[in-house]
Amino acid sequence: MPLLTRRNLLKASAVAGAYGVGIGVAGKFGLAQAAPEPQVLKALKSEATLTEAGVTKNIMTWGDVAGEAGMPPVLRMTKGKPYAARLANALDEPTTIHWHGIRVPNNMDGVPFLTQPYVYTGDNFDYAFTPPDAGTFWYHPHCNTLAQMGQGMTGVIVVEDPADPTFDSEIILNLRDWRLGGNGQFIAAFRPRDAAKSGTFGTLRTANWNREPQYDAPAGGLIRLRIAITDVTRIYSLKVAGAEATVIAIDGNPVPKRFPLDLLLLGPGQRIDLAVRMPDSEGATATLEDIRGTAPKTLAKLRAVGASLKRDVGDLAALGENPVASADLSTAEKISVVLSSTAESAPADGICGTIGYSFWAINRVPWPGDTKDPTAPLAELKLGKSYVLQVENVTQHLHPIHLHGMSFTVLSSSTREAVPFVSDTYLIQPGEKAQLSFVADNLGDWLLHCHIIEHQKSGMTSYVKVV
Repeated sequence: MPLLTRRNLLKASAVAGAYGVGIGVAGKFGLAQAAPEPQVLKALKSEATLTEAGVTKNIMTWGDVAGEAGMPPVLRMTKGKPYAARLANALDEPTTIHWHGIRVPNNMDGVPFLTQPYVYTGDNFDYAFTPPDAGTFWYHPHCNTLAQMGQGMTGVIVVEDPADPTFDSEIILNLRDWRLGGNGQFIAAFRPRDAAKSGTFGTLRTANWNREPQYDAPAGGLIRLRIAITDVTRIYSLKVAGAEATVIAIDGNPVPKRFPLDLLLLGPGQRIDLAVRMPDSEGATATLEDIRGTAPKTLAKLRAVGASLKRDVGDLAALGENPVASADLSTAEKISVVLSSTAESAPADGICGTIGYSFWAINRVPWPGDTKDPTAPLAELKLGKSYVLQVENVTQHLHPIHLHGMSFTVLSSSTREAVPFVSDTYLIQPGEKAQLSFVADNLGDWLLHCHIIEHQKSGMTSYVKVV
């Protein structure tokens, strides 16, 4: 994990400017109103019973001010209303919080030495912003990410819109793996040969830290099922058996047109909101499955209870739109983003630390690469101007590419029909060329990286600068 290297000192010199940026855009992205009393999120080590082998030690999570800990809490915010959190670091290493998918001011983004300093052991850091968008998001560290996220520090965020339609119930699922040995204890977070391919998979799959949990829901009712994929590696192909499931939002934003869930492929960092119409018969179950791989895997079950409410998904009103600016394609500047492998090497440093290898690259350069200025941005963008990311995947593997601080719209794909989703994470297929448009409307340095964490930490990382 990098601390005060020469390279990071150069990056840290820009932090004061980033702080000024956050205040400068307060009226649009988050500090226009006085922040409320902060919600305390205490980063700490704990233990949990995840397998029959007994208690798993060295779990990392967030607890409350008293240190009570379990799965990181679901954080609830309201669109357009101020939110505040105080990170209290009780770990024996630095950490931060990144608010994945939420368009926050740059100094609230939680990326060490790009937007803020480390939060060291015993220190606090106050985050304050007003979420401009409703939807399902999540939060995680951007320090020592493979270990901290892999050992538990991934939580779900729900940003509510009071104008949204009413559901009969809401169920939230945090999907993630754990790399545990037969004794229930953590094993090596990655294997180099796997990091150079699709990534190192966990040995235990959970929803809300449980294997195949079951939740009760009103028979014949409409359930809002919020799903966040917070895993460090796994790509899911989701399906619901035993009930009608309709996709109503992806990555926090309402879909342009609702459609039935049918083998939808989603990668780490992505989220999906489903309207599930429960079976009418009491005791009947709807099963969320991952059918990617050789055999379907049950993730969670919903059991119908009570007399049927006889709801109809066709009666469900539309979700409120989020205020994401549309790019002016007639003036948009194009930015080439080529995702590639690279010659294996041992990088000296990297954003959020390094795993000691370099396997991946953006525009043929791994972060940090052997260039004249390895910490230069991928592109310098002008505030308010429109851009199109021309993303090309020349590798044999899927990559969920995540842009911090801004949302983009899918324009085109060379391998499939392009639906104009508004998103912050795009799962690009091998050999695919995709165009993603956005308006550079948030000042500061914004990370762009693969959210398979081994890929991110072994070179597939860069950033754009909005000035």
